[in-house]
Amino acid sequence: MSATPPARARATTLTRNQTAARAAYVLAGNDRGRLTVAAPQLYPHMWSWDAAFIAIGLARVSTGRALTELETLLGAQWRTGMVPHIVFTEGETGYEPGPQRWACGRVCPDAPQSPATSGLIQPPVHGVAVRRILDAARGASAAERHDAVERIRAMWPRLLAWHRYLADRRDPEGRGLLTIYHGWESGLDDSPRWDAPYADVVPAPEFVPFRRADLHALGALGGAAAQRPSDAEYVKYQWLVEELRRARYDDATACRTLSFRMADVLTSALFVAANEELATVADELGLPGVDELIGYADRFRRGVLETADDHGFAADVDLRTGAVIRTPTIAGFAPLLSGGLDPARQQALVETLTSADWCGHPGFAHALPPSTSPSSPAFDPVRYWRGPQWPPVTWLLIWGLERSGEQETARALREAALDQLADGLFAEYYHPFTGEPLGARPQSWTAAVALDLLA
Repeated sequence: MSATPPARARATTLTRNQTAARAAYVLAGNDRGRLTVAAPQLYPHMWSWDAAFIAIGLARVSTGRALTELETLLGAQWRTGMVPHIVFTEGETGYEPGPQRWACGRVCPDAPQSPATSGLIQPPVHGVAVRRILDAARGASAAERHDAVERIRAMWPRLLAWHRYLADRRDPEGRGLLTIYHGWESGLDDSPRWDAPYADVVPAPEFVPFRRADLHALGALGGAAAQRPSDAEYVKYQWLVEELRRARYDDATACRTLSFRMADVLTSALFVAANEELATVADELGLPGVDELIGYADRFRRGVLETADDHGFAADVDLRTGAVIRTPTIAGFAPLLSGGLDPARQQALVETLTSADWCGHPGFAHALPPSTSPSSPAFDPVRYWRGPQWPPVTWLLIWGLERSGEQETARALREAALDQLADGLFAEYYHPFTGEPLGARPQSWTAAVALDLLA
């Protein structure tokens, strides 16, 4: 790890009311009618788990608009039940890989012809969003609550199909861990979690990489290359897209042939939580699937906990080699989201989270979890998921701590998060030592979690 830089003076610190107002303004500015783009310059489309967080934030403003976000996403669902990680905005051509590169509708009969989508998934936070929207509707008018209930009923078959897809096609052996085909599917694209498996990804000699839109979009911010995955990493990312396209996005083929196949413990833990949240919705509204959802939650909780060490810290599994990949990244705290740890290991895991190796590092501008521990040789305070602090992941840990009964730790993280977000910039991620905003800004999901935390 490089020497710790001096703390940066905060140019602006907003009151909490001002922060909430500015966050709502950001979401309104990024609204395209029936979807909210993740960030206009860098991410001019809809991303799956971004949409879930955006819906959580929008629920504090309008439950109807929050539901529209999820309806738009689920409207791009594949016939298999898969919810794609990108829904492309018609007319936006600057982002790569774009719809022509994915060619999902052309090569796979299960993909929709319109709208164009990617052929990957992202973590299934949508069930959490549905629960939050229904809770927010309690404080709304009777008409708004009725509308929310009826629209949730209408989307219920799609939500169940999504969860069945994950349970059946992404865990065909029933191990209780979801398979991912690409680091992008984890949401933590270039995390050190994937360094070892990516080492075995070798693009074909004839493969020609495409232009990187991310560096161009962030160029005006300065230092873009230092904040993003390297060119060498990006070639591997691009090659995996090509491999998946050659497999025609068929899960049975992908599970046998792709050169990246990981059991992702964090995505699995989020699936546990989403199943439990949807089960409470089903029970409240008299919808089908309660026992099925609880069964999924139990199965995947067992899978997550079987990877946890004596301190409760969890691990991924390389399905190509059988190797357990235990890295000091934020994913290790997955059991705080899935629940189920015995009291001793839960206490040990919370103590790890608040230690100097994580949130308690004395040099941090805000006592929040970095994406990679600063004690790791792989830590980089500015490079994407290799060190910076990400507000949506902070939100997940706060929520998980509250569900686990760790209210004091959750409150401390909430206060630190609100202090970080009081700059009003709503950056994609933040430098843990200086507090400097990094990546795209304003980022919709950052504004969204600010609204929810403030509520």
